[in-house]
Amino acid sequence: MVNGVVTIFILLGIFYLLLTNALPFFKDVSLREFLTSKIWNPTGWKNPEYGIISLIVSTLMVTFGSMVIAVPIGIACAAYLAEVASPKFREIVKPIIEILAGIPSVVIGFIGIVLSGPIIAKVLGTTNGLNAINGSILLSIMALPTIISLSEDAISSVPIEYKKASLAMGANRWQTLIRVTLPAALSGIIAAVMLGMGRAIGETMTVLMATGNAPAFPQGFTSPVRTMTATIAIELGEVPYYTTHFYGLFAIGLVLFLMTFVVNLVSDIILHKYQEVK
Repeated sequence: MVNGVVTIFILLGIFYLLLTNALPFFKDVSLREFLTSKIWNPTGWKNPEYGIISLIVSTLMVTFGSMVIAVPIGIACAAYLAEVASPKFREIVKPIIEILAGIPSVVIGFIGIVLSGPIIAKVLGTTNGLNAINGSILLSIMALPTIISLSEDAISSVPIEYKKASLAMGANRWQTLIRVTLPAALSGIIAAVMLGMGRAIGETMTVLMATGNAPAFPQGFTSPVRTMTATIAIELGEVPYYTTHFYGLFAIGLVLFLMTFVVNLVSDIILHKYQEVK
């Protein structure tokens, strides 16, 4: 109970810090301009612009792309480890997957620059591979350990009686996995996917290094993008304190905080509804 209360106070403290530092920004820039303008150019000499929509779209693009890659691969790997792999193979592979989660994001970003980026550029015929596709691939790699590990735990926790009953009715192992085991473990799998999505949305160094960091509105997955986290990381260390630009970065942080809060809230609602149906 004490830990829960402390967690709530920490969460409220973070929200209060972001809110109090973001409010002065809206004295100079309207909320409408901030949320609808496509141009983020706070260093403009005559007419600085503080539109965040391009940053939001870029963040959602690389997050969605990473989930498209990571979710099917992660669930398939988890199902294999839980239902097909031998205990010896599982004991070898699962620690390797968990070690993958500990690789620093800057190392993943470096791999994106020197390995996946040139490959993407060669395949697509572009001048470089620092774009949304590169960021999506790298973020999917970072999200996979979370999705695989938690999904495997959820699948393994399905009562053995469910599987035996399905097999007794004449279903084969594949049908039992698809129609019985995975639906029974769905709540845990959804939680794993949401945690993986949260990892992708909040990642900074990887997208900062491997997506091109172009603040313009993205034209597609082959174009360079700049996410919200990358913008804060690049600019906060050099911006003069207590300026509109300084407060604007806290406003971006507030929007990012609200986005992750909504993702977690929606996942919690889905989980509760699914548990009620069960």
